[in-house]
Amino acid sequence: MNIKIYTDGSCIGNPGAGGYAAIIIYEDGQSEEITGGENFTTNNRMELMAAITALRKISADDNVELFTDSNYLKNAFTQNWMSEWKRRGWKASRKGKVKNKDLWQELDNLISNLNVHFNWVKGHAGNFLNERCDKLARETADKFQSDVQSARTENFNMSMENVITDENGRKWSDNQLLLFDD
Repeated sequence: MNIKIYTDGSCIGNPGAGGYAAIIIYEDGQSEEITGGENFTTNNRMELMAAITALRKISADDNVELFTDSNYLKNAFTQNWMSEWKRRGWKASRKGKVKNKDLWQELDNLISNLNVHFNWVKGHAGNFLNERCDKLARETADKFQSDVQSARTENFNMSMENVITDENGRKWSDNQLLLFDD
């Protein structure tokens, strides 16, 4: 089966609340939208999660065209970054550790069993499916940002009678294990 996948990641602040989206278009014309996110992450991690989440749904006998506006994602495979990182023991060219190694390793494992061709598409340039992924990723990041803000508001508005002070003078919520700064 021939499959097309469009992916995008978004982050409010970097790091900050993030979201990702993927659209899988199957050979029969059916499509599937996938979204997810995290409270505290980076844009690059969300770009990788979009690809990982979509590729988890693909069978080994499928041919995949993956479209991304992330050169970070595309170049790891088209510019042989991944093979160089592995050859150097997951060290980047400047001898530092490869960032997002956990996700790169998962992606590498997925790709090793699939036939995937990576394509770059210019972001915010009118490509309908790229724009749709961008919108879904931003909406998901906004949701995670709202959840974080709601949690902060709840924690600051909670009764101080449930707060204990430890031996170092730090204040903690006794039922939620939250640290409060004075």
